[in-house]
Amino acid sequence: MTQIQDKPLAAGRKAKTAGRLGRPSMFSMLLRDKFATVAAALLGVVILIAIFGPALMGELATKQNLMFMNKPPFDPANGWAYVLGSDSLGRSMLARLVVATQTTLLVAVPAVLVALIIGSLWGVWAGYHRGRRENISMRIADIIMSFPSLLLAVVVLFVFSPSAANIVLILAITRIPIYMRTARAESAELQSRTFVDAARTFGTKPNSIILRHVIPVVTPTLLTLATLEFCFVMLAESSLSFLGIGIQPPDVSWGLMVAQGRQYLQTAWWLSILPGLAIVITAVAANVLAAWMRIATDPAQRWRLTLDKQTKKSLTAVIKDAK
Repeated sequence: MTQIQDKPLAAGRKAKTAGRLGRPSMFSMLLRDKFATVAAALLGVVILIAIFGPALMGELATKQNLMFMNKPPFDPANGWAYVLGSDSLGRSMLARLVVATQTTLLVAVPAVLVALIIGSLWGVWAGYHRGRRENISMRIADIIMSFPSLLLAVVVLFVFSPSAANIVLILAITRIPIYMRTARAESAELQSRTFVDAARTFGTKPNSIILRHVIPVVTPTLLTLATLEFCFVMLAESSLSFLGIGIQPPDVSWGLMVAQGRQYLQTAWWLSILPGLAIVITAVAANVLAAWMRIATDPAQRWRLTLDKQTKKSLTAVIKDAK
């Protein structure tokens, strides 16, 4: 009985040892996970479309053709430009989706980066020094988080002009406390670690300890959090555009396209469904990739991604026999 119980532990130790010796790269671990690979490929396609798509199809997105009003998608007779149909002004849905991809990412990515940089540095600084600095920082974070982020964005954008810059600014401010609290908790825990104590004993300055020893350890967790926050910010921008206080015409975003097509749901469903699908697919892909990154960047869990199919089957069989 003892030998059977020891088999799963031995198999797990063997897998961990193989992972440490092989030192697989992040790319090879990504390829071992089919869902994460598909998610990364989808996000890569979205990024490429946002970078190069508007230069190729920007004029087609604004070109009106009343002879092609509300043409249904997937009709070869309409030509490749109207493969996804057209809107109420005869504009190509394919071209508009491409241009909207760039607009949506130009709001979501800067907002996430600004919140990530400011919140992470602030949180690490507060968590390392503790005391009054930590208390003041956490109270500021509590004040910001006491206001619902979407409600605060609605109020600010209603008072000021609803532009892309204002959307980025307000979404970044409302998400800073998320990174601050996470970085503060990680930094406070690392403060008592042996390698940090050793650096402090040898007279290393606090800023150098933070840059060299604390930030590299905290970064994987914060990057995983940023991937999840990208989904929230993208959905928040879509919600604001849907309410009419986000991206304004003649610019176009996925949320604005959903809002503009809602009155045609019974006659031209593709005007809202297609941009809505783009939002859902991108958000799901980012969530799947974030879940993979959480394991891939954790040294204690990374070995699970290094197992091949045969090893996984053997380990599963041994665990079943043990039960």
